[in-house]
Amino acid sequence: MTGLPLPEAVGGRALSAGLPAYVYDLGALRAHAASVRAAIPVEIFYAAKANPDARILTALAPYMDGVEVSSGGELAHVRAALPGARLAFGGPGKTDEELVSATDAGVDRLHVESPHELGRLAALRAETDVLLRVNLPVAISGAALRMSGPFGMEPEALGACLDILEHAPWLRLRGLHAHLASGLEAGPLLEVAAQILGWARTWMDGPKEVNLGGGMAVDYRNPGARFDWAEYGAGLAALRRPEETLRIEPGRALTAYCGWYVTDVLDVKRSHGEWYAVLRGGTHHLRTPVTKGHDQPFAVLPADGGQVTGGGRLAGGGPDAGGEPVVNGEPAAAGGPVALGRPDAGDGPDPSGGPVTHGGPVTHGGPVTHGGPDPSGGRLTGDRPIASCGPVATGAVTLVGQLCTPKDVFARQVPVDRIALGDVVAFALAGAYAWNISHHDFLMHPKPAFEYVDDETCR
Repeated sequence: MTGLPLPEAVGGRALSAGLPAYVYDLGALRAHAASVRAAIPVEIFYAAKANPDARILTALAPYMDGVEVSSGGELAHVRAALPGARLAFGGPGKTDEELVSATDAGVDRLHVESPHELGRLAALRAETDVLLRVNLPVAISGAALRMSGPFGMEPEALGACLDILEHAPWLRLRGLHAHLASGLEAGPLLEVAAQILGWARTWMDGPKEVNLGGGMAVDYRNPGARFDWAEYGAGLAALRRPEETLRIEPGRALTAYCGWYVTDVLDVKRSHGEWYAVLRGGTHHLRTPVTKGHDQPFAVLPADGGQVTGGGRLAGGGPDAGGEPVVNGEPAAAGGPVALGRPDAGDGPDPSGGPVTHGGPVTHGGPVTHGGPDPSGGRLTGDRPIASCGPVATGAVTLVGQLCTPKDVFARQVPVDRIALGDVVAFALAGAYAWNISHHDFLMHPKPAFEYVDDETCR
């Protein structure tokens, strides 16, 4: 097992804000988006549902051809954040108000889910460019999710759509949309793309536009791994014909890696032979591990001034393939994990193999006062437990939140070096389908802070 290091600037920003906190590394996001843009030879629309944070949208904008939205609320939000962006509007069950807002906003493409929806759109008599979303019965293996059932229409329904379009010349059919699965690596996703394009070429004559959707895998069990954008881009280039316009809609695979959810340990207890660490916050802030059914990868920062432990297991077992600590897909700088401004405890070299080089005094408002007021005036240290006043868990530990439900679990029986009261826990891969899908108001706990680090402030 290996620890998951937390970039110093990310952790420092979280501690200065108070915990829990989401911290988004915008510099890392830009670098990742630039590498994706360089690898992909077709249009890229960012799926805003993954994370619609306005500063994330702004960071991504230079590398995207547009943004895909799936509700009237997302449409208004993205239009306000990126006034000039090309927008595609998709999703099942669009209301009349949403269809009107989409046509009024001049969306670049409207993805039609059924003949009935197309008929309602035609009744508005507004000039609109449409893609028909088709749910093709193609062979798919290894998908985390199959986008079947209510999504799109079966091929037999397309004839009814053509009849409507024949009598509604203000609606311009541009092509097809077929997002069929999620959680696929580059090879299987290209196999799906080949089947979609093979079918589309038999259905449409002349120039074609095909939206292949998203579905790029993010491996929470190996956070150092990344979807192979180079392989996927080369495969798309080989599949595309000169007369075709292809588009993809990645979401999770763009933003997951830039986000961290940082919190601290309120209690450590042993129950029926197993260790539990109770953290401030919970899955009402970070619902990803519940919805995906995995252990969220994390790092532990001891409250006693020591170095970062090897806390976050890669839940599938085993270290990163490169044998090094990984931050956002690259080897960790400065010799491995850092102590985020806490003094070096003098315990020798960093366990990752390099010396701790960031171990200066605490700069975010003074040292932890062990239960007294926080000198910085923040909301972190005032009620933070003293690590020496409670049990210290080692070995397998289950990390839970503050909710009154046994489902409030971040990671179950994960090996750690140690974890104690007051330690900080930073959960990685929290930049997509995390805060925005969580049930924020359950039990009415305080909401987390939101902080941003970018490449300018990190220098």
